[in-house]
Amino acid sequence: MDNIDIQLLDLLQKNSRMTISELSKELNLSRPSITERMQRLQDRGIIEEYSARVSLKAIGKEIMLLIQLKSLKISPVSFEGKISNDADILECHRVTGEIDYFIKAAVNNMEDMRMLIDRLMPYGDLSTSIVIMSPIPYRHILPKE
Repeated sequence: MDNIDIQLLDLLQKNSRMTISELSKELNLSRPSITERMQRLQDRGIIEEYSARVSLKAIGKEIMLLIQLKSLKISPVSFEGKISNDADILECHRVTGEIDYFIKAAVNNMEDMRMLIDRLMPYGDLSTSIVIMSPIPYRHILPKE
């Protein structure tokens, strides 16, 4: 990966809707060259997907939670299968140490939060924290040069 690839990644993370023509102008490369670089980055698994970040607040998800689950009472595979389609769960990370999982969730209100906690309680011991502020809500990632 060269400096141009890194610049391309930076531009795409800032705005994944940039057209090939816009990227071509910004990087002073031909459109076929940009297309080839993007395809190579995808083939190597560096670019996993193109997506839009949605404002949780704008869609009514007013409360963000970080949930720690420990003392898992069923197998990890079973647990992950049971929560995989829960729309309130944004992320789930299996980790080492005393905690088995860190779960990031977003709900509309306190009642929805209670219902989510009730859904998760049968699987282990929970500790729930409400996010009051996210000073770094998202970070673009670039490889070191």
